[in-house]
Amino acid sequence: MHRKLGEGYVHVLKGDAFTTAGKTGQTLMDVLESATIPKVFFDVRNDSDALFSHFGVKLACIQDVQLMELATRMYSRRCLKGLSGCIEKDLVMVASEKRRWIAEKSKGKRLFAPELGGSYEVFNKRPLPEEMALYCTQDVKLMPKLWQLYSSRLSQSWAKRVEIATKDRIAVSQTPGYDGKGPNRHLGPW
Repeated sequence: MHRKLGEGYVHVLKGDAFTTAGKTGQTLMDVLESATIPKVFFDVRNDSDALFSHFGVKLACIQDVQLMELATRMYSRRCLKGLSGCIEKDLVMVASEKRRWIAEKSKGKRLFAPELGGSYEVFNKRPLPEEMALYCTQDVKLMPKLWQLYSSRLSQSWAKRVEIATKDRIAVSQTPGYDGKGPNRHLGPW
């Protein structure tokens, strides 16, 4: 499987991005639906909804970093934390790295956020503007560090709760009435 297959390729290739076999004979759909290949997401709900409703992908063996963070907290587990909050508060970064991350996030957000004069249409441009590519990839680059941090803090009993809650999130996201912007999205499952 080619590691650079990303949202841009899916935008162009559509369903073929999931059903075209690589050198090993595996498709991206095979990997995403595999019960033995772990995949890491941050708040899997809307990604699962999109993959299922547009391409029929039924995610399996997912590790949701947002739920891992919630499970490792020593304070209230009522409200979920966003990816930016996890990166800013939990990851140890040198000051220059953090400043660069904040600057790249701000540049990208100005291009797509309507309230900042941007437009979501920027995601449909090909090639994707460099600022948007940086915006989209920088969080992904930091995800392994977050996963490692939270994984090292997660007890076996909490790991099981995270696994169950992640499966529940995926199941709910694949129902016809799923609302990706629902009023209770910020609340944790415990």
